[in-house]
Amino acid sequence: MRILALNSSPRTGGQSKTELMLNHLVEGMRHAGAHVEVINLHKKNIHNCIGCFTCWTKTPGRCIHKDDMTGELFEKWLESDMVVYATPLYNYGVNATLKVFIERTLPSMEPFFEIHDGRMFHPLRDKTPAIVMLSVSGMPDEDHFSALSAHANYLTASPGRQLIAEIYRPAAEIMTNPFFGDKSNDILEATTQAGRELVQSMKISPSTLGRITQPIVAAQFFAEMTNLFWKTCIAQGVTPKEFGKKKMVPRPDSLESFMLFCPFGLKSEAAGDRKVVLQFKFSGDVGGSCYFTIEKGNIAAEMGTWEGPDLTIESPFDVWMDIMTRKADGQQMFMEQKYKVTGDISLMIQLFQRGNDG
Repeated sequence: MRILALNSSPRTGGQSKTELMLNHLVEGMRHAGAHVEVINLHKKNIHNCIGCFTCWTKTPGRCIHKDDMTGELFEKWLESDMVVYATPLYNYGVNATLKVFIERTLPSMEPFFEIHDGRMFHPLRDKTPAIVMLSVSGMPDEDHFSALSAHANYLTASPGRQLIAEIYRPAAEIMTNPFFGDKSNDILEATTQAGRELVQSMKISPSTLGRITQPIVAAQFFAEMTNLFWKTCIAQGVTPKEFGKKKMVPRPDSLESFMLFCPFGLKSEAAGDRKVVLQFKFSGDVGGSCYFTIEKGNIAAEMGTWEGPDLTIESPFDVWMDIMTRKADGQQMFMEQKYKVTGDISLMIQLFQRGNDG
């Protein structure tokens, strides 16, 4: 089986979740014995269709443009048994790069009109590949793919066209966050399995698709977390790419947002087999108390105080946020008595110990 995988994302490497999902899908396809060629469309020179209809009249089946579509990609597309259209969700549809490619497949059709089941369409001049639509979105719910799905299904509703699978991954931007590692790994393993199934049976089983689209996080939690991320980007004047490159951390601006983000910076395994309670008491513009219960790898946050915590940190809110977001060195701030710690100091070191990538 020959498969053409078209990646239309302008981003590359760890920043592109479209690429991440596509790579795992392709891995499964290759494991199942398919010959898969991956094309990064943003590296190709593909002109817009200009609606001249030369491909229907003067040069039937051949576009007037002299570019990578005419010279390379159109023939590869026609020769493929299956094509994967991989796109980030832009404004609820395929991005412009992929849309241009799809429009340039017009030479595969003839200009005449036929009617089938009450629907008028252009008959195909050539056999075209079966389509797999793959897309990712930053939004956490699948409903945002509705317009894209409707487009994909309408695109393949005429005789000779075939949409064999739709793979839509919401909340994709948080998939590389280690905090969601278990779910993300299961999603990617299922995507690889989907690739195998597509080669073996030209479809994806409901159970595999269910794993791919499984929820990662509750919508309210996701919204609060993402809003704080964007606030930090705006306040610091950085793009998301620069944010990641600098290994920045969203800066909480309230006790509630601190309770939301603090667990991301705690090493829950430091608690071992025991139950550990970490108490915070803040002063300054943002005052108040909260505590975290760490037990069996889980971290729960609560407002208020706990009687007899294992560790208590008393600090001005801004000072601890500087430490949390790496604007200040925690050890130096402690030596300068900017904050106070009572309880098991060794536990504190273990809880806040960062890895080499931290």
